[in-house]
Amino acid sequence: MVQIGNFFFKYRNWLFIVLYLLIFIPSPELFSEKNFGPKYYWYPIILGLFITILGQLIRGITIGLAYIVRGGKDKKVYADGLVTQGIFNHVRNPLYVGNILMLLGVGILANSMIYTFVIMPLFMFIYQTIVLAEENFLRQKFGQQFDDYTKRVNRWIPNLSGIGETLSSMEFKWKRWLIKEYNTQFVWLSGIALILLFKYPQLTHYDENLRNKLAIGSVLLFGCYYLFVRYMKKSKKWTD
Repeated sequence: MVQIGNFFFKYRNWLFIVLYLLIFIPSPELFSEKNFGPKYYWYPIILGLFITILGQLIRGITIGLAYIVRGGKDKKVYADGLVTQGIFNHVRNPLYVGNILMLLGVGILANSMIYTFVIMPLFMFIYQTIVLAEENFLRQKFGQQFDDYTKRVNRWIPNLSGIGETLSSMEFKWKRWLIKEYNTQFVWLSGIALILLFKYPQLTHYDENLRNKLAIGSVLLFGCYYLFVRYMKKSKKWTD
């Protein structure tokens, strides 16, 4: 499992994008008019948005409070130090938890049974192998310090005890959040907009012209956000 995890670790930055695009595979619906009535589409929209936004919030808070400065080197597992501050004090893999929730949420938002019950378990298996590879490295490098950390903090299930104290005792660095996340956010937000507009024509009253205008406008808006943050990062006007 560790060797499998090391393999997937090399390509982890592409995993999110590739698995995100699989949302558009044709699939039976999770919620249908037959089972939930004519307003059935509000169920996947509300539930999906709640879960996926929660995932991005977890990632944002994690990065803004205490980010892993180096999570990899030469496409291999690596770490300068053992990060246990911020959200890492409540769950060992908050960024991965955020990713899982983001992808699960958009799967529900897309009303896709295949994505929710086939792609998501595959995604979680891949992340489990990556985590095992990372833990193997951390245990070898930090020894008892890491073992003590694993005994105190869960791998996947967050412990919310003391979360208020954590949030109030640390400075949230929002620029770091945007710099680290703008690529992911562009893909994520564009995908959400396209799913809402093309999966649910009811939202635009079946007006294709309006739908297409909103789709183009949304992608352009998120594209401008992407270019702005990228410029601020590359010009070093914003630093992390």
